[in-house]
Amino acid sequence: MHNVTYAVKSYELPGRAGWGPRGAVVGAWVGSRALLLVFVFGVLRFPGQGVTHDVSAVYEGWYPLLRHGIFPSYDVTWQYPPGAAAVLVAPGAVPYLGYSAAFFWLAFLCDAAVFGALLHDGAARREGRLAGVWMWVGGMLLLGPIVYARYDVMVTAVAVAALLVLRRSPAAAGALAGVGVLLKVWPLLLLAGTRPGRATRRSWAAAAATVAAGSLLFGLTMPGAFSFLAFQRDRGTEVESLGALVFHAARHAGWPGVAAMHYGSVEFLGPYVGAVSDAALALSVLALAWLGLWRARARTFGPAVPYDAAFAAVLVFTTTSRVISPQYLVWLVGVGAVCLTVRESVMRLPVLLLLPAAVLTTLEFPVYFPHVVRSDLLGVTLLTTRNTLLATATLLSCHRLRRSTSPMPRAASAAEVARAVR
Repeated sequence: MHNVTYAVKSYELPGRAGWGPRGAVVGAWVGSRALLLVFVFGVLRFPGQGVTHDVSAVYEGWYPLLRHGIFPSYDVTWQYPPGAAAVLVAPGAVPYLGYSAAFFWLAFLCDAAVFGALLHDGAARREGRLAGVWMWVGGMLLLGPIVYARYDVMVTAVAVAALLVLRRSPAAAGALAGVGVLLKVWPLLLLAGTRPGRATRRSWAAAAATVAAGSLLFGLTMPGAFSFLAFQRDRGTEVESLGALVFHAARHAGWPGVAAMHYGSVEFLGPYVGAVSDAALALSVLALAWLGLWRARARTFGPAVPYDAAFAAVLVFTTTSRVISPQYLVWLVGVGAVCLTVRESVMRLPVLLLLPAAVLTTLEFPVYFPHVVRSDLLGVTLLTTRNTLLATATLLSCHRLRRSTSPMPRAASAAEVARAVR
């Protein structure tokens, strides 16, 4: 714990900024992150179910195999692209710390990297905008200690870097997005709204080359590099997903299924689960098809469109998924924070809806997760409200994205009006 205290005390506010808005946001970040560290290190117990088990048992359990160049392809809970191995091996390379402690500090450093990148982003500084920084500070605090107890914050750091560098170098952004794909797939969606022409060609080509090179390297050097594909394919309907609401309600009408640990998360098992899971996949495909149609029809690409489109795409992917794990909101908060750094963004309301969704996410897991598993009134109310917020944000983001890229109707000339009247 003395490490936590030292980290907080040794962080000095920058000069006179310590008394201004930038100093306030730095102070909020330091205080809130000290609190998250206190919880993950067990100095104070966060209410509800423990959240650090994945680090101390699952990730650390995989570490010996990964360190020797072998993927845990025997374990159905291994559902990550091959690049995840690099992240999960890294804590073992930190001297003088145990695996869990090193993981928490590495997650903290990735959080700090995102905070620093948003705080010092050139475009936001020129406009004096701190909305994106505050979104990151507040969103991560509301999600609680799970932020440091999963490796999603590491992936989000790569994604945020890709979006911020997109303004200067589409090729570098594409390469970073490719690295993100090797870590957890979803960062491929970051390139959904790149400006047509050179920016799209360079970013997409760099992403494809990075993914191809990384996949080839892992495939040739580490057995079981792509075993995660089968495990992901076989997952069912997780109890926190949008589709799960069907079974939460059905249990009260006599549905005979159960909620049990399956493929690394609590899923519904029983009649019709396969049909609902297939429907969720079909919905995801339709949503991604809509994004493709939007891209083909978009005519105006303002300065915020690449970031707004990335946010909408990641939100669509998350909301329609068979699994909505609490840590998925880390992705959304990170991409949403980048949107708020651009004055022209039309995603302000959908992004802000993530804040109450984050509170409800923390309440449904870990605080009241047993109630969710039992499908009782409290659990179903929390989950329904959270998922309604995500669905609302998704529909709003898609609607606003479409409108922002549609050409404004041309005003009719006086001659045209006169002809129409005649």
